[in-house]
Amino acid sequence: MAEEVQKTESQETAAQVEEVVVQTDHVQPAEKTAMPAVEKEAPVTLPETDEASNKETETPKSSSGDDAESEQKMPESGSFKEESTRVGDLPDNEKKALDELKQVVQEALNKHEFSAKTTPTPTPTPAPAATKEEEKKETEAVVAEEEKKPEQPSEPTKPEPEIAAQEEKETEVIEEKTAPEVAEAAEDDGAKTVEAIEETVVAVSSSVPQEQLPQSPEPKPEAKPAVTSENESKDTKTEPEMGPEEVYIWGIPLLADERSDVILLKFLRARDFKVKDAFTMLKNTIRWRKEFGIDDLIGQDLGDDLDKTVFMHGFDKEGHPVCYNVYGEFQNKELYQKTFSDEEKRQKFLRWRIQFLEKSIRKLDFRPGGISTIVQVNDLKNSPGPAKWELRQATKQALQLLQDNYPEFVAKQVFINVPWWYLAVNRMISPFLTQRTRSKFVFAGPSKSAETLLRYIAAEQLPVKYGGLSKVGEFAATDAVTEITVKPAAKHTVEFPVAEECHLTWEVRVVGWEVSYGAEFVPSTEGSYTVIIQKAKKLASNAEQPVLCDSFKIVEPGKVVLTIDNPTSKKKKLLYRLKTKPSSGHQSFKDELCCA
Repeated sequence: MAEEVQKTESQETAAQVEEVVVQTDHVQPAEKTAMPAVEKEAPVTLPETDEASNKETETPKSSSGDDAESEQKMPESGSFKEESTRVGDLPDNEKKALDELKQVVQEALNKHEFSAKTTPTPTPTPAPAATKEEEKKETEAVVAEEEKKPEQPSEPTKPEPEIAAQEEKETEVIEEKTAPEVAEAAEDDGAKTVEAIEETVVAVSSSVPQEQLPQSPEPKPEAKPAVTSENESKDTKTEPEMGPEEVYIWGIPLLADERSDVILLKFLRARDFKVKDAFTMLKNTIRWRKEFGIDDLIGQDLGDDLDKTVFMHGFDKEGHPVCYNVYGEFQNKELYQKTFSDEEKRQKFLRWRIQFLEKSIRKLDFRPGGISTIVQVNDLKNSPGPAKWELRQATKQALQLLQDNYPEFVAKQVFINVPWWYLAVNRMISPFLTQRTRSKFVFAGPSKSAETLLRYIAAEQLPVKYGGLSKVGEFAATDAVTEITVKPAAKHTVEFPVAEECHLTWEVRVVGWEVSYGAEFVPSTEGSYTVIIQKAKKLASNAEQPVLCDSFKIVEPGKVVLTIDNPTSKKKKLLYRLKTKPSSGHQSFKDELCCA
């Protein structure tokens, strides 16, 4: 009997060794499959230099022509049309993907998956877990075989002490004889598999008497199931009490109202409406927000040293808020060292940038049909350039975080005052960007920056330094601006008719090269004299006073005439607006030139 048990046990242990080897080899590919997801970032940068260098060698033949064409076509690249955020406007496949994502998110909320602490994925823990499950399966198989063995003739009349003694001897013999066999069969697996096999053998030997114990009922084995049943009953009572968790993102609770659909659509569009990928991105974003401490970050005071480098100002013609990123401010050595000199300061800059973005996003309208994206204007005038390693490092980290955790929040990316080296970099990068991403980009050189911005942003919303009329003064952003094109080598007049006594104020700006400007009041009554408000004067494009502000108190009916003389061979853009106020009676005439 003992010899037969030993033979069967040795065969089973040998089979266990083979199974352990097969399972460990099977688990490793699972770890390898996770590696390409991590390595996907590296191939993005490596082939850029290779393919870009090849393309650079092909293009120099017509570089001047390409540059001219690129400057003409750069504004046209911003042909991106923002998709609807109303569910009713979506195609059927996108509606289906949204419904599936909502179901997956609801299941995750019910299971508290967003708040559950998860261990890092690239750890070797799954392999031991798999072997333990295999060991349990193997022990159950061995127990099943042991249950079939009583069919062989045995001594039925032996008392229980003798049975127990015989079983102890058999287990000792099994352990002694299987150890050398396991050592021979597990030379390739190492000491870990031997320990695992020994644990399984001991578990099997200890499980045999448990199968025989029910023949003589004892109170102890019955007491243990009773305890576990009580614990299970407690767990079953506590589980229904835990309802779905509440998860907020950008101040909006998931699946609470229709605003949640707009947020989920952002993640779906960022992943081409692949539900699993969108859910993974959403889950990672929520986890990152908790680790980064976004809720606490919003209330922190990080100083105002960088207020001139990134700021929000006005809206574009479609109602999107506009964010300006002024890289030239980092030419200030003191500010640069204070912001990027070491890793701690770069991390503080990163937290400040994320805080600024979070505050801006929470002002957006996430209702269906609302404005939930931002226009980014990147001013590269006097930019430190690619030689500044610290700035490139901080920018790279910020862009990576924004790309991974803030999907579809940019309606358009406008680059102005673009130097030649940036256009060269863009030519190298653009082949690796999707058509959707490229359609959001607009590039303009220094001479075309104001004209390009005025295509997308109204003059009353555009800051004065970028070619608009928006500034602190008598006029507000609600005062509309009229735009007129002045033809080459031509004069253009603008008339403001006035029928009653009032105080008239106007602002004038010409975008382009040098022109002449003059203003006069022509009364409508006969015998009255024309009053010269402003003699004709030449205005340069780089004048210190880019915006002219004049005012005149009118005491009789007439009209104010503005004259713009364009002697050049290029067309100009004239911007003006006016405002009337009741006459105060203090002065009969006033002529002032207001600085921007």
